[in-house]
Amino acid sequence: MVNFSILFPPKLIDLMDDTVPGIGTYEDFNTIDWVREKSKDRDRHREITNKSKHSTVALLFSISDAFSGWLLMLLIGLMSGALAGGIDIAAHWMTDLKEGVCLNGFWFNHEHCCWASNETTFQERDKCPQWKSWAELMDGVSEVGSEYYTCNHFIIMFWALLFAFLAVILVRAFAPYACGSGIPEIKTILSGFIIRGYLGKWTLIIKTITLVLAVSSGLSLGKEGPLVHVACCCANILCHFFTKYRRNEAKRREVLSAASAVGVSVAFGAPIGGVLFSLEEVSYYFPLKTLWRSFFAALVAAFTLRYINPFGNSRLVLFYVEFHTPWHLLELIPFVLLGIFGGLWGAFFIHANIAWCRLRKNTRLGHYPVIEVLVVTLLTALLAFPNEYTRMSSSELISELFNDCGLLDSSKLCDYTGNSGSTSGSVNATAANGLGARLAGPKLYTAMWQLALALAFKMFITVATFGMKVPSGLFIPSMAVGAIAGRLLGVGMEQLAVHNHERDIFRGWCSPGADCITPGLYAMVGAAACLGGVTRMTVSLVVIMFELTGGLEYIVPLMAAAMTSKWVADALSRESIYEAHIRLNGYPFLEAKEEFRHKTLATDVMRPRRSDPPLSVLTQSGMTVEEVERLISDTTYSGFPVVISQLSQRLVGFVLRRDLFISLENARRHQDGVVSVSAVLFTECESPASPGAPPAVKLRSILDLSPFTVTVHTSMEIVVDIFRKLGLRQCLVIQNGRLLGIITKKDILKHMAQMANRDPESILFN
Repeated sequence: MVNFSILFPPKLIDLMDDTVPGIGTYEDFNTIDWVREKSKDRDRHREITNKSKHSTVALLFSISDAFSGWLLMLLIGLMSGALAGGIDIAAHWMTDLKEGVCLNGFWFNHEHCCWASNETTFQERDKCPQWKSWAELMDGVSEVGSEYYTCNHFIIMFWALLFAFLAVILVRAFAPYACGSGIPEIKTILSGFIIRGYLGKWTLIIKTITLVLAVSSGLSLGKEGPLVHVACCCANILCHFFTKYRRNEAKRREVLSAASAVGVSVAFGAPIGGVLFSLEEVSYYFPLKTLWRSFFAALVAAFTLRYINPFGNSRLVLFYVEFHTPWHLLELIPFVLLGIFGGLWGAFFIHANIAWCRLRKNTRLGHYPVIEVLVVTLLTALLAFPNEYTRMSSSELISELFNDCGLLDSSKLCDYTGNSGSTSGSVNATAANGLGARLAGPKLYTAMWQLALALAFKMFITVATFGMKVPSGLFIPSMAVGAIAGRLLGVGMEQLAVHNHERDIFRGWCSPGADCITPGLYAMVGAAACLGGVTRMTVSLVVIMFELTGGLEYIVPLMAAAMTSKWVADALSRESIYEAHIRLNGYPFLEAKEEFRHKTLATDVMRPRRSDPPLSVLTQSGMTVEEVERLISDTTYSGFPVVISQLSQRLVGFVLRRDLFISLENARRHQDGVVSVSAVLFTECESPASPGAPPAVKLRSILDLSPFTVTVHTSMEIVVDIFRKLGLRQCLVIQNGRLLGIITKKDILKHMAQMANRDPESILFN
């Protein structure tokens, strides 16, 4: 009898990417293969283009495929703008809820409640009979005196603790990834790292709710950074409705880069600044097409926020100012001083916050996040209430400090001799010259002491707050610190100019009926300087600030302060707060701004080292399913080089661990006769099978036949550039075609850290 198995060997299964679910996907906490993802997208686009030439239906599909990116941007802008508007309105209402309630309707915040009142005066526009504090609603509590003050204080502490407790409990119970700012993780994800669930629906829901609670609790944090995370969550969820973005991780990261711009656009009402922020600060791969789509998405989000009008002022921003006094050239000196202060503050904050977070991470403090949040909230509420500038929210404080005093302003910061309501009536030679209206009154001196205390309080409480297990942004607290310092310096410069207006240096600065100096401008410049010192932003920061305030005339002071702040901060520490947190959490992020300038070679970094076991490899033929499965189970590597044989070690290609595992599982389920002794082949031609042998599994389709390789003599400076610019996961080291080792991104990061510790001055240059 003829053995047909010899004449017709069993069919070899050929596993294609489209037929096996899971092929081409990545495991959690792994890095994507940018080169493969871009190649897959080019092949998909080429196939659609070829089909569109032969069919009307295919042509329509090609048009819809090209339009889908713009449609996705539209949806991201609408969804993010709507969520941001809701967060702004809810946070404003809940912040006022700590103090009292509107009798006309509990859903009105303080400002809206008093709008409809006919008994409100301009000087006391925040007081109306329709708004009652909680102490006023209690029987037996007088509206004046220590009892009223103490009752209000305890009620505000109760609400603050309740909001903070709900925020941390919701984060711990439903979405642990909803805590923090989110920008360090977004930067890491955009560089190609996979963090499953970080941009999921539960993270979006819980972050939206707890962000409102955390901001309303009065903690020294902002909602602007977390809004970038919220926008990226919206983008990631919407990507699942579009096939080309759902199946391609590189394309999805282009969308997430645009979403980062949307987040800043709705956070500050700054669409152009948002695009520049995404380009300068968070994006790893930012092609020109992404720039256009980011601009469109940020525009849609800004329109949506403008339609919702959460601030009730028909503007996109809360801090809009109109300064009318021109700045003088010599004022660049105090502006530069504010830049120096911002750089010093940024370096101090990063060092102190990272030390605190490391203490939290390495001690028992990290085991009690709920207690930590409640203790910090209690201290904040207890210490902030006596000072009116720390009692108000950070956004209201910044708005107050940016304000340019008018004739009818009743704020302490506007208490000048000659102003309406001023208690100072002294008349001197300066007043006789028409300049007495800018002499500081007693209330202004009181406000200066209160602001000095507020500055010290904000600086230290923000260090302990950022990084807790609640959503916490850093933009607004940093701006508040800078605005306080700027206002203090601005008032000092103003009084110096007023009292010495006849000296040559100040001659021409002061004229009757006009301001000598605008202290609000100094607050704005100080806010930019401190934010720049912490985040190291420059171009995007200046654009955000003039979009945020409308101060287009003051770009030069902002630029001077931002650049000085960055120079000073970089001289003290190389990392921004986001990069420091990335390093603290151990994420595999290769910073594109840093240069590697050390004379090491690939052979100094590659594995295996001399003391390590040999490199785990697969052979293109001769291995069985059982041997391959054992290799997978015994190792944790993300992929394996494929060689001709163990003896020759001639490189054939590289196969990913996940693809290999899924392919073998699929072969066992769907191919008849596959057993543990079945051969695994990575060859193109079929090898002759012995009589009665089980069918082989052919896996050449999942084999990368052109992995990136370098020689042992390649400079590590070149290797680092290759990894950074191509987004590689690994690179194989060969010599004359023979495999010698492998270099991964983690190997490079470890080597860079070791070199930096040996010679910190000559390794990394910003």
